[in-house]
Amino acid sequence: MSIVWSDDLAGVDWDDLSALYRIAPLGTKTPADLALVFGNSMFRTFAYEQGRLVGAGRVLADGRDCAYLCDVAVHPDHQGRGLGRDMIERLLARCRGHRKIILYAVPGKEGFYERLGFRRMTTAMAIFEDQAGAYGRGYLTAP
Repeated sequence: MSIVWSDDLAGVDWDDLSALYRIAPLGTKTPADLALVFGNSMFRTFAYEQGRLVGAGRVLADGRDCAYLCDVAVHPDHQGRGLGRDMIERLLARCRGHRKIILYAVPGKEGFYERLGFRRMTTAMAIFEDQAGAYGRGYLTAP
């Protein structure tokens, strides 16, 4: 696997990125929304193989206290081959110096992130635009 890494937003095909999130599967994210959120993120990384987008991730961060790693997507053809790990490690390296790095993960992927040093929080809470859907997909536990 010969991966070319980039953090350049100018070269991103937002339609391709939207398609990647759908098939990863991380849900439906419009190209316009992705351009906005990646543009507002302090750190980002994109993985290309032979010019094709196969992975992406981003970090919201304040520069010192808190970094939030989110929207990490790997094309299904590349899952289980180390690309996700490499992407997380690249993003974590960019977050060095932050007092805490928080991750929002798809239910069922916790073991993967635990192997990379993440630990479960006992105090994390969330408000979702679609609370019922978040319960149904396993993102929230019943009160």
